[in-house]
Amino acid sequence: MKNRTPYFVSHKNVLTWLMVLCMVCSAVARIVFVGMKGTFDTNQMWSQIVLPIAAALLYAAIVLFSGRERFYKSAIPVWMICLYYYFFFAGFGFSAFDTMITALYAISLLFVAVLYTQISSGKVSHAWLLLPLLAYPLGAQLYLQRTILLSGAYTQLLPDILMIAGCLLTVLAIRVHPAGDYHPTWGDRPDGRKIRTLAPMAQITAFFQVERNTCSNLFEESFEITQVERYIRQKRREGLTDFGLTHVLLAAYVRGLCKYPQLNRFISGQQVFSRGEDIQYCMVVKKEMTLESPDTSIKVHLSRKDTALDVYNKLNAAVEEVKKSAELDSGLDNLISYLNLIPNVVLKFVVWLLKLLDYFGLLPKFLMELSPFHGSLFFTSMGSLGIRPIYHHLYDFGNIPVFGAFGCKRRALEIQEDGSAVQKKYLDVKFTLDERIVDGYYYAAFFKHYRSLLRHPELFDLPPEEILPDID
Repeated sequence: MKNRTPYFVSHKNVLTWLMVLCMVCSAVARIVFVGMKGTFDTNQMWSQIVLPIAAALLYAAIVLFSGRERFYKSAIPVWMICLYYYFFFAGFGFSAFDTMITALYAISLLFVAVLYTQISSGKVSHAWLLLPLLAYPLGAQLYLQRTILLSGAYTQLLPDILMIAGCLLTVLAIRVHPAGDYHPTWGDRPDGRKIRTLAPMAQITAFFQVERNTCSNLFEESFEITQVERYIRQKRREGLTDFGLTHVLLAAYVRGLCKYPQLNRFISGQQVFSRGEDIQYCMVVKKEMTLESPDTSIKVHLSRKDTALDVYNKLNAAVEEVKKSAELDSGLDNLISYLNLIPNVVLKFVVWLLKLLDYFGLLPKFLMELSPFHGSLFFTSMGSLGIRPIYHHLYDFGNIPVFGAFGCKRRALEIQEDGSAVQKKYLDVKFTLDERIVDGYYYAAFFKHYRSLLRHPELFDLPPEEILPDID
């Protein structure tokens, strides 16, 4: 992917808005033309009217709203445009050579669509090639309908001229992203970058081990927290009155990802993806610690650059945002309340459809933002409930690969080298881990590092000294 040239089209460019105008006018002109001409048979209506209108409007929408980061998706409507021109050409009579000519034209349109896909995704670094490439289908159409041009009846050709003109304006608006940054391409998801350098065995594992909950490993650790408690008391004296174990454990996890970034990966659609710098922490919030009090889920976006203060501010802001309402609710609760209005049989289909969209990475981004099943880590405090930690299962829906739980603090007597007994305080933590994102050696190395970080929590007040990339 290092040799890829990432192109983009800015919505601030006047050429982009001229393109949108051309595409919208093309769709409107085609509709007007249908009204003027009268009835069409069903096949002609779909191939000559609906298909090009949908392609023009989709092209305008993709370039306008996704052109900055996902310009490559404009290849989808270009394939639709090429398909439209094929149907147009196939309906034109060519005497004895019609089959051969139609086949050659189909191959040429396929070449146009494939090369546009390669260029728009940056695999071919010559964007100027798109100018003759996109003009070719219109040129062939103008040649076939030259008699209409000579007669001066331009109305029928106006929708196609406007549609191709819009595409050409987009080509003139194309720019290259600054070097050094990665930008999404085919195979990536809205919430992650596809890992394309995995070993063969790692690539195929998820096809044999499909369900996340059946591919989970259980890990238990006890952390000596003398230094952690001293650190918590210090932060509270500094004014962070709600600072507690959750903030420390989360800050340690974030700092651990600086050295072991592969733990911020996830499996979706039998593929492995990396979230990069975006660490999505999910947790359950109750307004009051009572049986009757409702609960909801929140999601906090963290970065590997975050200090303990950043973690504290982001987490507390998200909790307060939910708790300040009279009824404990969130966008997730509102969405679920609407889903509950759907009859059970239909709801089952809706859930199946959501899973299908999620499998192919087509689930809308706002739904993934609301979902507590999509994220990097789920952490829960059993200590606040007065019990020991549990092994919480992973969710088969969504893509969270790590679920951690910690319980009540406990004391233990330890015999020192001189024979004396010293009482120390421990915190038991249990993790459920998706074994497919990294191997056991990597997990072991991470948790050894995690333990060492908790021995020196004062380091969380400083930015990390080094942040290793997940993908070179």
